[in-house]
Amino acid sequence: MRSLLRSVEENCGRRRRDLQFTKVAVAEEPRPCPGCGAAMTVQKSVRRFGRTLEHGSFEARETIHACPAGCRQPSGAKVTMRAASLSTALLPRQTVGYDVMVFVGLQRFVHERQREEVREALRAEHGIEISTGKVSTLQRRFVVYLQCLHAARRDAIRQEFERDGGWPLHIDATGEDGRGTLLIAYAGWRRWVLGSWKIPTEHSEAILPCLHRVAEAFGPPVAVVRDLGKAMTPAVRSFVNELGGDIPVLACHQHFLADVGGDLLDKLHARLRDLFRRFRVRPKLRTLARDLGRKLGEGIDQGRDGVEAWTDQSEARHTVPEGNSGLAVVRALAQWVLDYAAEGNDVGLPFDRPYLDFHDRCTEARRAVDAYLRCPPNDCEVHRVLRRLRDILDPVGAEVPFSQVAHKLRWRAGLFDELRDALRLAPKTTGRNEDARASAEHVPPEQAQAELRDIRKAVEALTADLEARRPKRGPAKDQREAIDIIIKHVAKHGPTLWGHVIALPDRTGGGVRVVDRTNNRLESLNGTIKHGERRRSGRKKLTQDLEHLPPGAPLAFNLCDPDYVDILCGTLDRLPAAFATLDAEAHKRKLKGLPTKSTPALFASPTSVETASLPKRDRELVRSEGLHHRIRAAARSRAPRTTARRTRPRPTKD
Repeated sequence: MRSLLRSVEENCGRRRRDLQFTKVAVAEEPRPCPGCGAAMTVQKSVRRFGRTLEHGSFEARETIHACPAGCRQPSGAKVTMRAASLSTALLPRQTVGYDVMVFVGLQRFVHERQREEVREALRAEHGIEISTGKVSTLQRRFVVYLQCLHAARRDAIRQEFERDGGWPLHIDATGEDGRGTLLIAYAGWRRWVLGSWKIPTEHSEAILPCLHRVAEAFGPPVAVVRDLGKAMTPAVRSFVNELGGDIPVLACHQHFLADVGGDLLDKLHARLRDLFRRFRVRPKLRTLARDLGRKLGEGIDQGRDGVEAWTDQSEARHTVPEGNSGLAVVRALAQWVLDYAAEGNDVGLPFDRPYLDFHDRCTEARRAVDAYLRCPPNDCEVHRVLRRLRDILDPVGAEVPFSQVAHKLRWRAGLFDELRDALRLAPKTTGRNEDARASAEHVPPEQAQAELRDIRKAVEALTADLEARRPKRGPAKDQREAIDIIIKHVAKHGPTLWGHVIALPDRTGGGVRVVDRTNNRLESLNGTIKHGERRRSGRKKLTQDLEHLPPGAPLAFNLCDPDYVDILCGTLDRLPAAFATLDAEAHKRKLKGLPTKSTPALFASPTSVETASLPKRDRELVRSEGLHHRIRAAARSRAPRTTARRTRPRPTKD
C-alpha cells in the first residue's frame, strides 16, 4: 500500500512538473474610467511569469487597459487597469505568489526549517523551484508584511484586550555577546507578541520609545513585569510615570531569585573554582582515566564487565578486584568524580553549584579510596593506580583551603534554597516543570490569589526568621553578610514583588485576574528563537545570526494561536489574501498622491543615541576599504613645514 501511494505521488508530481509554465491569457472586463467615465481601451499586452501554490508555474499574457482620453490619477500617473486576478496572486514586480511567501515564512520562522528544507518542500509538495537566495528574500518580506498586517489590526487587538479587561505587559531583551539585541513586548494573558525591535544595546534610552509605541497602539497595560536590569528598571519607571503612575510595576520573581543567588554564591563559587584550577584536580583525573583506558586497550570491554560484576557484589569488606577489572574499577572511580555535572540540572548558578558538587564527589571518592586501601589489592599495578587516585584527591580533603570555602558556600546555598522554597520557584529544567507551568495557566483566580498570599507570608516569615538568626557580634561575619544580602534585597524590591492581583472593570463582568509572577513565558520564547537559529545555521554562537534576524520575526509565533489568526485574517489559508489587500491599499494611496510607509510606526527603529561600542552599521563603515585607505594615506604623508616659528612668550618682570 505504501509503495502504491508513493508511486501515485511520484506520478502526480511528474505531471505537475510537465505542466510548468503553461501559457494562459488574462483579459478581464475593464471598468469605466473613474475620471471621465469613458470605456477603457486596450493599451498593450505583456507577458508575466508566475509561481503560486494554487496554480503552479505559469506564463500569463496580461491585457492592460487605459483611458482613451488620457486621464491621470492625482499622483500624475495615467489611468490604467490591470488584471486583478494577477495582482492578488503575485507579489508586486515578482514572479512568486503571496501564498509561496507565506509558505516560506511559516516554514522558516514557525517550523524552524533550513533553506534547503524549504526548497525541497516546495519542490516535492507543489512542484515549484526557487533558489536559496529567493528563500532568504521571501522570508524577510514575509516578516515585513506580517508587521504591516499586525499594525493594521491594532484596533481589533485593542478591542480584544478591552473585552479581556486589559493586558499585562511583559518586557525582556535577548542577544548574544552584546550584539543583535532583540527587545520583545509580550501580552501576558493572551500570550501574544505585540512588538519587537532591534536596539543597539539594552539601554533605557532605546527601551523607552518602544514601550510608548506599544501603549499608543494597544492602550496602557494593567501591569508591567520586568527584570532587575539596570536599563530596564529606569525605563519602565519613566514609562509608568509618564502614563500617570498608577500602573503596578512587578519584578520577575525568577530574576529576583537569581539576583539574590548571584550575590550570595558567585564570589565563593569562583574561589572554589580557582582552587580546583590551581591544584589541577580535573586535568589530573582526566589524565588518569585516559591512561587507564589506554592501558586496558582491547581488554576494556572485559574490564567493563568486571566493573559491573564488582558493583553487583554486596560484601562487608571493601576491596578492589585485581587485573584488568581492578584497573577498570579505578578508572570508573575517576570518571564518576568527573561526572559531577550529573548532580545538577544544567541551569548554572545559583540553582546549580557545579564546583560544590565536584568538591563533594572528590571528598566522597577520597574516603572510598581510603576504605579500599585498608584492604589493598595484591595486584601491584592496581594498588599503584589506586594510590595515584588518592594523591590527586588529597588536596580537596584539606581543611585549608578547600573545606573552609566549601563549608561557607554550602551554608549560603542553604539560605538560597530556603528563599527558593518560600517563593515556590523551581529551576527551569525538565519537562515535568514545563508541565507544571502549563497547568498553572488553568488555575482558578481564587486559588492563584491564595497561593500568592501564602508565598508572601512565607517570604515575610523567612525574613523575620533570618533577622532573628542573624548573629549580632562575634566571628560569624560571613553569616551576617549572607543574611544581610537577603534582607536588603527583600527590602529593596519588596514593593515590586507583590501586586499581581488585578481587579477587572465592571464592563467585563468584574472579578479579578492574576498576572504571571515571572517572565518565563517570554524567556522561553527567546529560547525558542535561539534554538531555531541554531537549527537553521548549525552554529553554537548566534552573534551573526541574531544581527541578521529580522526584528519582526517573533510575531510569527502568534500565528500558532487561533484567536490571533482570527483577528489577523480569519484563517492561515486567507493570510496571502490579507497581504495582497495591504498592497492594494498601499497602491491606492500612492495613486492618490498620499504618503506610504514601508515600516509601520509601531515597529520603527528607536531614534535613541548609539550606546553600543561598535554597532553593525558602524562596523561596516569602520571596516570599509575606503576608510583604511584614507587613514594609511594620511599616516604615510609628511606634514608640511611651517614658515613661522612658534615661540612661547617669556615671563616679564614686574
